[in-house]
Amino acid sequence: MGLFVFTMFFNGGMIPTFLIVQRLNLLDTFWALILPTAVSTYNLIIMRTFFQSTIPFELVESASLDGCTDLGIFFRIVLPLSGPIIAVMVLFYGVGQWNAWFPALLYISNHALYPLQMVLREVLIESDISNMAGSSGDVEIIGDGLKYATMVVATLPIMCLYPFLQKYFVKGVMIGAVKG
Repeated sequence: MGLFVFTMFFNGGMIPTFLIVQRLNLLDTFWALILPTAVSTYNLIIMRTFFQSTIPFELVESASLDGCTDLGIFFRIVLPLSGPIIAVMVLFYGVGQWNAWFPALLYISNHALYPLQMVLREVLIESDISNMAGSSGDVEIIGDGLKYATMVVATLPIMCLYPFLQKYFVKGVMIGAVKG
C-alpha cells in the first residue's frame, strides 16, 4: 500500500505522460484518453478498504477449505458481494471521463475524434466570439440558447445514470447496518 500511496505524491506530470502517449503511438486515438487514467490510486484505496471491511475472511477461508480455487472464490463469493463498490467505481470513472476535456485537448487534434466536452468547449468559444463581434440581439439570444442547450445535453446522461446506481449506494450503506 505504501508503494501505491507513493505514486500519489510523486506523479510523472503532464510532459512525461504526453511523451509516453506519443511514443506508444496513441495520439489521435481514444486510447490516449483511457489508458493514462485507467487505474487511479485513490480508487484502489477505496476498493481495498471496501473489500477488507465488507467481505469476511472466514467466508473466503471456508470456500478455500471446501476446495474452491482462487478464481472460484472471486467469481462465486467476492464478485457477487461487490455490487456497491463496482457501482461506485463505474460512477467515478464514468463521471471523470465524461468531464475530462484537458486530455482530449492534449492528445487529440482530429476534430472528428473530439469527445463531447471538447465539442461543448468549441461551441462555447464560438458563441462567445460571435457575441464579442458585435452581432445583433437576435443572434446573441440564439447563441446563448445554443450554449445552454448544449450544456443541458452534456449533463443529461450523467444525471440519468445516478437513479439507476442509487440502489447500489443504499444497499452498500445497509450492508453494515443489518447483522444476521
